[in-house]
Amino acid sequence: MTDFNDKQIEILQAAEKLFAEHGYDGASVRDIAKSANINIAMISYYFGSKEKLLEALIIYRISDMRLQMENLYREDLTPLEKIDRLIELYIKRINQNKGMYQIIHFEISSGKRIINCDAFNEMKKHNLDILNSIIAEGQDKGFFRKDVNTILIPTTIMGTYFHFQMNKPFFKSILNLETPQDIDNYVTSELTRHIKQTIKALLTYEK
Repeated sequence: MTDFNDKQIEILQAAEKLFAEHGYDGASVRDIAKSANINIAMISYYFGSKEKLLEALIIYRISDMRLQMENLYREDLTPLEKIDRLIELYIKRINQNKGMYQIIHFEISSGKRIINCDAFNEMKKHNLDILNSIIAEGQDKGFFRKDVNTILIPTTIMGTYFHFQMNKPFFKSILNLETPQDIDNYVTSELTRHIKQTIKALLTYEK
């Protein structure tokens, strides 16, 4: 299920906002229905249950990543330029939807409830296949080393980003980041630049 109608999208957006504010357990179906200005029966009709609503929200938020990565792979860029663009894409998407990503990873890792992650995992596998193709292209052209652990590249990107987000009070104090806009600007400039340097250091030959 990747195509949602306007009413479903309204419900998903209302659920996302409440999940981000109150956590999955703290946001009731009644609250979601009220926020979306619908009756509870419509949530059951469209999604079946609160768990299925969360699963649909995961798909809704990651469904266009596949297309963006496929388009990136086909662009007339060098492998290094593609890696730079891929990192920018990852950071932009995570930063725009950080509340949703935190919910997803908490629910998956906690094991508190049964959530069908098959579609989420298939999407991640497909994205990893595209990353593998970009790196293989770079290896064939002599840009990248042969012993790259591709599986851990997204982990390195996301791990660095979420470490920064989880330690915002510390980084705000030492970097003089006073407003949310200051933090976003730092993420899209310095943090993204650092991640690019880190990934390229892992991919390329030592000088």
